[in-house]
Amino acid sequence: MKKALIIYATRTQNTKGIAELIAEGLRMSGVEAKLLNASDKEIEDLNFEEYDALVLGSATYHGEMMQSMKTLLFKLEKDNLEGKVGGAFGAFGWSGEAPDRIFDTMANVFNMKMVRGTLRLKSPKLQEAIQMAREYGKEIAQKMNEQETNMTDPL
Repeated sequence: MKKALIIYATRTQNTKGIAELIAEGLRMSGVEAKLLNASDKEIEDLNFEEYDALVLGSATYHGEMMQSMKTLLFKLEKDNLEGKVGGAFGAFGWSGEAPDRIFDTMANVFNMKMVRGTLRLKSPKLQEAIQMAREYGKEIAQKMNEQETNMTDPL
């Protein structure tokens, strides 16, 4: 079974709620999804090679991503994430820059195979947001399947 790791940094639990909905979308598509808070100590011992996809999210607070996500991004630079499927998401009140910065780092620094763009939501509690987050999870799962097909098809 394919495995995805979702790591989030949250301030008011909205980003955590979005992460849970993305995980639902992944699971609906047959992907095992693990969720962790960016400040969890367990992250230090993770083997990122075990996961087929990495999805990162942070709330935007005063125009910036949460510090625990910034710290995680610096740590991830030493891991080999090239070619893995990735996605970025986050909750925001006004501006919502954090998911875009995470996405750009994953695409341009880590050289990951990113989905179409970021998922930016104000709240995971609105019906439209629930659907959008689940669909984002399904999109990540689809990208994982495309990645596998591309790797197994002869040239």
